[in-house]
Amino acid sequence: MSEAGDAAPESPESQPSPAPAKDPMKSFRGIMAGTLVMESIAVALALPVVAKLGGGVASWQGWTVIAVAVAMLLLCGALRRAWAIPAVFALHVVLLAFVVAVPAIAIIGMLFLALWLWLFWLRRDVARRMAEGRLPSQQSP
Repeated sequence: MSEAGDAAPESPESQPSPAPAKDPMKSFRGIMAGTLVMESIAVALALPVVAKLGGGVASWQGWTVIAVAVAMLLLCGALRRAWAIPAVFALHVVLLAFVVAVPAIAIIGMLFLALWLWLFWLRRDVARRMAEGRLPSQQSP
């Protein structure tokens, strides 16, 4: 058994790549918050559609649309939490369920769900590049 002082220095190949100076995952939370705000506005702007094509703003459809829009705004402050991402997708499931009541709301949900899937694909790509040390901020001058 060797002591910590006796350990041989690791080769440069076995050391993990240095973390970037700016954390791209931290800025991704800002992108998610901005997307949630834009989506909340788009969902709230669909209230006249619910009033015209649905049961009205005072119906269960109107209250559900209002609740989803408010939940999206509140979720902006909780994006650090581990449960925030599943909550975003749960809200999209609620929007997609509108396909039977007011299909226009479901279309909004599908468009933003496609945006979220693209954002998470980009996030996975950045995380992979960061692990490989290929980000521009990780390169030596």
